[in-house]
Amino acid sequence: MEHRTFPEFSTNYPLLLTTFMKRPVRYYPDQIGVVYRNHVSGAYQRLTWRVWYQRVCRLGHALQGRLKIKPGQPGRLGDRVGTMAYNTHRHLELYYAVPCIGATLHPINIRLSEEHIVYTIKHAQDTVIFVDDMVLPLLENIYERIQDTVQVFVYMSDKPGLPQTRLPNLIEYEELIAAEPGQFDWPYLDEDTTATLCYTTGTTGQPKGATFTHRQLYLMTLHSMARQSIVNTPGFVAVERLGENAVPMLNTPLFHIHGWGAPFTTVFSAQKIVLPGTFTVRGFCELVEREKVTSVGIVPTIAALLLEFTDFDKYDLSSLVNVGVGGGALPLGLKTKLEKALPHFRAGSGYGMTETAPASIGAFVKKHMVQWPKEAIDEVMVKTGLPSLGLEVEVVDEQGVPVPWNNQTVGEIVIRGPWVTKEYYKAPERTAEVWYDGWFHTGDLAKVDEEGFVVIADRLKDVIRSGAEMVPTVLLENLIAMADFVLEAAVVGVPDPVWGEVPMAVVSLRPGSAATPEDVVDFLAEHGVQTGRITKWMLPRLVALTREIPKTSVGKYDKKAIRENLPQFLAIAKDMSRQPAWPAPT
Repeated sequence: MEHRTFPEFSTNYPLLLTTFMKRPVRYYPDQIGVVYRNHVSGAYQRLTWRVWYQRVCRLGHALQGRLKIKPGQPGRLGDRVGTMAYNTHRHLELYYAVPCIGATLHPINIRLSEEHIVYTIKHAQDTVIFVDDMVLPLLENIYERIQDTVQVFVYMSDKPGLPQTRLPNLIEYEELIAAEPGQFDWPYLDEDTTATLCYTTGTTGQPKGATFTHRQLYLMTLHSMARQSIVNTPGFVAVERLGENAVPMLNTPLFHIHGWGAPFTTVFSAQKIVLPGTFTVRGFCELVEREKVTSVGIVPTIAALLLEFTDFDKYDLSSLVNVGVGGGALPLGLKTKLEKALPHFRAGSGYGMTETAPASIGAFVKKHMVQWPKEAIDEVMVKTGLPSLGLEVEVVDEQGVPVPWNNQTVGEIVIRGPWVTKEYYKAPERTAEVWYDGWFHTGDLAKVDEEGFVVIADRLKDVIRSGAEMVPTVLLENLIAMADFVLEAAVVGVPDPVWGEVPMAVVSLRPGSAATPEDVVDFLAEHGVQTGRITKWMLPRLVALTREIPKTSVGKYDKKAIRENLPQFLAIAKDMSRQPAWPAPT
């Protein structure tokens, strides 16, 4: 009998997402692997790894058979499968079934404007869209604008049956997979097959589609897990839960940059995954207490909401020991307030973007810092951090030369590495705007301190140019957030006939606070100017106190919206020109 040989599997074994989902079902088939709680009804579903894997297999069969989804190959995307869904077990199933048959997953950001959602669906040319019951009205609103693109819609709900709807060709998810086999012979795809297509939030124009292959996501996942295992634990941290016993809650929406990579790292490491549907403050606290959640990723906005929650102290959140903060700078003041409210956990900052899938830079304690006092390490953990393992990151001047490590010189962050997107889908001219001189140019400004830590200064489009100087808005926002009476703060430039632009601080106060605009500027003068962190002329000329600061679809301060509605904020802003004299224009 002649045996077939596969020598290519020795030297060219494909790096595929399939590898990730096979591990937990092989080692822990009967352990609870996925816990999903419906954020409306509060009903729980608990799936063993065996059951969850079988559902993925059934979905794979349905995609190939009934839905006739075709695979791609290197350089040619497979059929695009769109998802309009929250963080549910079904969405997690799609995260694996779609790419692992060779098709391309397009997680649609349902928090974008309808115009941008329609644009991404038509630009991606989605063949089928899987939609959650709660999102169905949104899909119905845009149906006429996408009906020439999308052929089939699949309805996902915890309740059986189909709703009354104007959508044609609507199929029930559970009915779709029910009769399919629970095993699947997953193909050994070329690792350079495109797995996902993720769109930016479109804050400076139409959203751009970033493509990622199996190989890219595989390498990002392994490097992210390696980074998590290389930890220098400070001496004052007594509790730390790592490895397979960790209980992560996937709080970051799965439609936002791969849920910060959590669907890949958590499945591969066979941790018990907690899926909250979507975020609510009470739901967050209930899930942490009931499931003993140990880690979570949040944006600063969510941190502020937790601090504002009046029933916060009623829940036992002591299991929570690791909180990663991204989607915006982590102000030291916010970190301090969080850790005072939850003494068991430690928060650290990070940086990423759609185009980097998103792992890029993260807070890190170096070996010689382990015995530093808590206050000193806190200063380190709110810095943007050090490059992710496997990536090259530099901060360069306008000539492309790395800036000195002096914590003063500002330059642009540039990145290259195995999982940085190769291109924007169907947009070579936009790709050329960011990929040149061998680097991906992020458009983010930063400094580098003496230890090599990157510290975000601003977005190029957000930096305030006052006179001949640049005012870093992120630095001002972080300093304002240190005040006990402040909940959130955003700083934007306002046109000025003398200076060109002057800073305006838009500030929301903590509940019950009676602070004034003068208090904001006085705090900055004491904790910023007197400590040498900022100069007098950086003090906000205008301060607007508001109940809520506009946010983007991913929870960042929407400075574009503030600038577009400037008269509204100027009407409530107080002129602070009584403060120490500004320098003469230059």
